[in-house]
Amino acid sequence: MEKFILGAALGMAGGALLVANNCKLRALVKKNQEELMQKAEQYIDKKLEEKQNGADEPEDL
Repeated sequence: MEKFILGAALGMAGGALLVANNCKLRALVKKNQEELMQKAEQYIDKKLEEKQNGADEPEDL
């Protein structure tokens, strides 16, 4: 799921950069791309942390 989100974000940003001709529009797209990448990284880090915390807890036998 994380790879899909990351791929979709990069694809959308790359497509927008190819279409954008205006310098201001390109700057806006790059800014939005950076924000989206940060959110995706935070989401992935959160999921990894949840997995690690779940694996660290011992199971009762």
